[in-house]
Amino acid sequence: MVPTKAKRRVIKSPLKSGVYFRQGNEACADGAILAGCRFYAGYPITPSSEIMIRIIRRFKEIKGGNFLQMEDEISSIAAVVGASWAGVKSMTATSGPGFSLMQENIGYAIMTETPCVVVDIQRVGPSTGQATRPAQGDFYQARFGSHGGFPLIALSPWSAQEMQDLTIRAFNLAEKYRVPVILLADQVVAHLYEKSEIPEEIEICDRYSGDGNPFGAMEDCLVPPMPRFGDGKKLLITGSTHDEIGIRCASSPVEQAKLGERFHAKLETAYDDIVEVEKSGEKDYDVLLVAFGISARTAYDAMFELNGDGVNTALFRLKTVWPFPERELKEAAERAKYVISCEMSHGLLVREVERVVCKDAVVDAALRYDGEAIEPSDIVKVVEKVLRK
Repeated sequence: MVPTKAKRRVIKSPLKSGVYFRQGNEACADGAILAGCRFYAGYPITPSSEIMIRIIRRFKEIKGGNFLQMEDEISSIAAVVGASWAGVKSMTATSGPGFSLMQENIGYAIMTETPCVVVDIQRVGPSTGQATRPAQGDFYQARFGSHGGFPLIALSPWSAQEMQDLTIRAFNLAEKYRVPVILLADQVVAHLYEKSEIPEEIEICDRYSGDGNPFGAMEDCLVPPMPRFGDGKKLLITGSTHDEIGIRCASSPVEQAKLGERFHAKLETAYDDIVEVEKSGEKDYDVLLVAFGISARTAYDAMFELNGDGVNTALFRLKTVWPFPERELKEAAERAKYVISCEMSHGLLVREVERVVCKDAVVDAALRYDGEAIEPSDIVKVVEKVLRK
């Protein structure tokens, strides 16, 4: 059974192509426009506000863009879900406190299989924390922030270019699999200015809206068609357990099981399409660094420093954070004696690394959680400590 019937097409860029000197947040907004986003609802919050500012300006340059500043993040994600059911590719952006407020409606988007993109620019927490400082403490929140334990997709960029490219990919995956997709970035990448490019053509994906029940697997496809309000079909959109038509079945174990099994199956069968990692460094290595976002960029520098000191080192970078790239990490770790998780948290990614990595490798972590970006020296010190044991 194929997981999706979404349509791929190549379009001419709606924005002027060429090389730009852009902030990561600006590149993210441009990526949304390139992917076909024509609705944005949001509430300003540091360090994501530049996304909202940029997309307002870009909407003025193209036809059909609509922006709403909402009273808070709860209403922002609610408006995004509603716009998506009206047939528009939709997005919002926030940071930690706002991301927490959005979780209930992210769960609603999962239950109603609503394609949308939520950008979370991570900062130090909990609560208000340090609004202008970087962190990666939302790692598990992106996956398990909403109750119920059902899957979604989260991607993590490490450059301004990837802020654009992974935003496009986030929209394409959302449309293909009818699921909310999280772009899990951090303050450093979001505010980083560097050269990046808008291509002349972009491959985009549009949801399948043909015949079939809107909430049930078709004979040859796990992702049901998604009609839109205004097309004349009777749509029942409920966050309660429902049947294939959308009729509420809040006490039916059969319907709950069918929904849950399909929610997992449609992403599990698409694992190879969704999961993307990047490996660099020595082919034969003793030390494997594992990281995502700006921590991966720091680990990349640390890798070269360690290799220069005679420590054979490689980097395993997660571009897809969720689903977690278990198969790829396990294969990469089998060749290492030491696996070091590099992250700006009290130790979240390292838990997944420990779960996946074979028992023969020593697992440790280079952590930074004081509101400053992790540095290559932080990672080198941990590797040197591990090697001395």
